Amino acid sequence: MAKKNFYAVKVGKTPGIYTTWEEAKAQVSGFPGAVYKGFVTVDEAKAYMGETDAEEQLSIFDLMGQGAETDNGEKPTCGANMPEAYAFTDGSYNIATGVYGYGGFVVVNGQERVLQGSGDDPELASGRNTAGEVMGAMAAIREAIDMGVTQLTIYYDYEGVARWAMHQWKTNKPVSIQYVAYVDSVRDQIKVDFVHVKGHTGIPGNERADRLAKEAVGIE
Repeated sequence: MAKKNFYAVKVGKTPGIYTTWEEAKAQVSGFPGAVYKGFVTVDEAKAYMGETDAEEQLSIFDLMGQGAETDNGEKPTCGANMPEAYAFTDGSYNIATGVYGYGGFVVVNGQERVLQGSGDDPELASGRNTAGEVMGAMAAIREAIDMGVTQLTIYYDYEGVARWAMHQWKTNKPVSIQYVAYVDSVRDQIKVDFVHVKGHTGIPGNERADRLAKEAVGIE
């Protein structure tokens, strides 16, 4: 039997991936309903946690726009080898107006829907673009459910989008509390996988989501 080198704690005192059993054991010992598993490779552990890095997929997924045309005749920003249902989302904040917002798009079997929205609730605005980041993820999930899919891959650049949804970060502010409550409420309707992308690195889907988010809050 291959030696386990990584231990993924999904539910525990501090969820995450650990490199020794002693570290992982400290997170699950005495914790009711702990969920964890050992793996040989870190990629297996990441997959178990529902966390992937888009850079690891660039050789598999054509991110340069070789897919079917969108409703307005433009080429999608991701290629035909992407998941059947995926979304790119991003958030933005207009410091001059106190407006936060999101932008992005959902693609299901070649059919695309654009996502945009904004708000100015002072309590949520205190988190600046964070509010837009999580609002974008929620909008993508809602749209995917409306489009009839049960599994969605969200490409995001703000770490909290995945960390909060997977209960890896504490929810101690209204913006994160609302986000986690929503994600938890639809777990029986849709499975969401999260793929991290580095912002402003030329990945077309992320760049487009960024432009849409800025447009939503009035930034040119």
